Amino acid sequence: MLTAIALLLAQAAAPTCAHDRDAMLKRDFSSFDQDMAVGWRSLSMRGCETQAADLIRDYRSANAVPPERVGLLYWHEGQLRANLGQTAAAIALFEKAYKTPEQDRGFGWNLYVDGSIAFLRRDRAALDTARAALAAVPRPAGFDPRGPDGKPIAVRWPMNLAVLDGFQRCWDQPYKTAYVCPPTVGTAPAPR
Repeated sequence: MLTAIALLLAQAAAPTCAHDRDAMLKRDFSSFDQDMAVGWRSLSMRGCETQAADLIRDYRSANAVPPERVGLLYWHEGQLRANLGQTAAAIALFEKAYKTPEQDRGFGWNLYVDGSIAFLRRDRAALDTARAALAAVPRPAGFDPRGPDGKPIAVRWPMNLAVLDGFQRCWDQPYKTAYVCPPTVGTAPAPR
């Protein structure tokens, strides 16, 4: 009886990963990648990271994703694989997420990728180098980020610096923990 109750509790606590795979694979890129309610993120938010990562992989195969956008899918699948502890797969995917110098001009995306890969490879010197280089990227003139509603949104500059800072602070933690590692209370902020 106790085993049956334990099994029922475990099943109740387990995420429901059911989804309409075919419908998700037919979504346009923006709703598949960015919509929290209907794309891969809806699975990830339910704790179904393996299913979400596999769905992103399958979406890339099933759809003609423009070259300037496919890197974002490699990146998001890589993040999910890193969260799952699939480090080699995550690194391989992150390496496909680099932007061309023209696409990255002034934003430091490739430095963020460098720092993330360095964290996964456990290369502290490379992480520190990438973080310092990203911190030195000046805010581009005319940078005016807007939300989906067209209203201005506040963006900490340089973008993604807080993630690399978290990797430094939580160096001995897994990717999933370090990615959201909060600033240490009562300490001076890292040099900008």
